[in-house]
Amino acid sequence: LVVRTPPSLSVSELMGTLKGRTAIRLFNKFPYLRKKKLWGNHFWQRGYFVDSVGANEEIIRRYVKHQDRKAKEDAERQQQLELS
Repeated sequence: LVVRTPPSLSVSELMGTLKGRTAIRLFNKFPYLRKKKLWGNHFWQRGYFVDSVGANEEIIRRYVKHQDRKAKEDAERQQQLELS
C-alpha cells in the first residue's frame, strides 16, 4: 500500500484508522470471520512497517502493484511441488 499523507497526520493515527475501519468493515461483511475467532478476534497484527519514499517511489509502486502476481506464482509453484 502506497499512501501519501500531509505532514500534519501522524503515521500511527493513519494506521490506527486504516486498520480499525477495514477490520470493522470486513467483520461486518463476513460475520463468520468474527464467529470463528480465527485470529483471536483481531484481523490485523499489532505492528506495521512504514518507510518514506524518495527517489525509488516508482520502484516501490511497481512492487506494490504486482505483488499479488508474485504471490500467485509462488502458490502455483508450491502446489506443483506437492503434486509431484
